[in-house]
Amino acid sequence: MAKVNLVNKSLCLQMVCEQNYKKLLYLIPDIHLIEQSAEGHSEGKPLLYIEILEQTAYTRTVQLSHFFTDEFESLFEPAVKIRLYFDMRTAEVLSDSKRKTVENAIQDKSASKDIMDYKWQLNYFLEKWLDYCLKTNYIFLSSELK
Repeated sequence: MAKVNLVNKSLCLQMVCEQNYKKLLYLIPDIHLIEQSAEGHSEGKPLLYIEILEQTAYTRTVQLSHFFTDEFESLFEPAVKIRLYFDMRTAEVLSDSKRKTVENAIQDKSASKDIMDYKWQLNYFLEKWLDYCLKTNYIFLSSELK
């Protein structure tokens, strides 16, 4: 993926995280009611699966994946781990199944440009994936929320 050369990458990253939060709430309006997991359905598309990994007073960490299955195996991809910050109304990607967490990917913690680039890539991917999920009309039914 090409690196984006933005004037104020920090502000742009914040804006993407805010948009991702709104898109997640539009996709899964009752996300705050999910206790363990829920499934989203769209005709002719693989299940969209959300699992609650951690809950605090002001945050919730979830994993969002498509669920693919055939007679030989089941696969959760892209398995995006997302932290929702309810007080700030942002959703930040922590990792996905293809990329490491920021802490493990960037060895030099003082390389803020590399950290920002990496976070941008993760969150930009989520933005585009959520756009796809919204366009394909995934629906999470309230009765499925457990």
